[in-house]
Amino acid sequence: MHHSLPPTRPRQRVILLHGLWLRAFTLSRLAERLRVAGFAPELLDYGTVRDEPDNTIAVLRQRLAGQAVPAGIVGHSLGGLLSLHALARHPELPVSRVVCLGSPLRGSRAARALARNRPGRWMLGHSRRLLCEGLAEWRGPAEAGVIAGCLPVGLGFTLARMPHPHDGTVCAEETRLPGLADHVEVRTTHTGLLFSAEAADQAIHFLRHGCFRHPDTTTPPRQAM
Repeated sequence: MHHSLPPTRPRQRVILLHGLWLRAFTLSRLAERLRVAGFAPELLDYGTVRDEPDNTIAVLRQRLAGQAVPAGIVGHSLGGLLSLHALARHPELPVSRVVCLGSPLRGSRAARALARNRPGRWMLGHSRRLLCEGLAEWRGPAEAGVIAGCLPVGLGFTLARMPHPHDGTVCAEETRLPGLADHVEVRTTHTGLLFSAEAADQAIHFLRHGCFRHPDTTTPPRQAM
């Protein structure tokens, strides 16, 4: 007598977007941790300086076209900001949850400092306006959470005065946006968020449950930031 095995549950796709001046391979370690946790991570590479945000959004929309099961998104810095910007413009996209790693969702002090001169504006390229202005709030259907670093080591600190806590490039207050589902801080730098095991564990927890692990509770209620 043959017994059929129960169908295996398909792995949820998670699209990973890198930050300013980086490339997709910098997210490889995080992608591997997501894969081990049971997700199907995909790296999306884009030109953070030369490409218009609209072009990157078009690529993201193409990746998500025909997606039956909503995907997740994890974006580092500019990647998280760009993801929420895309979903605000196209709320119909099949995305369930977005994790932003150190993303200056309310605009970046460091970017505004760079934008004061021509070389700095050139370095920011077509991402300048989005990085300088950020978003006003989050009202999209996808649940969005932010993991902010709080180890103050980085080049951004030399460009602009930053109130603590910050990760050396982005202040924690710049990562807080009205409408977020949750927010958590981990002791690492802006770049360290790419490699931190704690940040990866928090991202996995949010993708699964829509909240982060907090010292006082494992499932905090949804709250506006």
